[in-house]
Amino acid sequence: MKVAVFQSYIDGLYTFMFENGEDMIFDEIHPRALKQFDLKHDESYIDKTFKITFVEVPDANDDVIYRIDSLKLIS
Repeated sequence: MKVAVFQSYIDGLYTFMFENGEDMIFDEIHPRALKQFDLKHDESYIDKTFKITFVEVPDANDDVIYRIDSLKLIS
């Protein structure tokens, strides 16, 4: 698990900033995690800190997308 701050949800992409200052964009969130934290619609999660588990998933074009598998709100 890594610690990151939720920055935004824009055009289907979720942006988080990690402790080292790097932003990472996620294309998908596992439905279980999204059900627990509705990052698409609930703006109160912006600037909140989460523990994140994510995986790299190859898509049909052999590109890699990043999917969040679990979220845990820590502040």
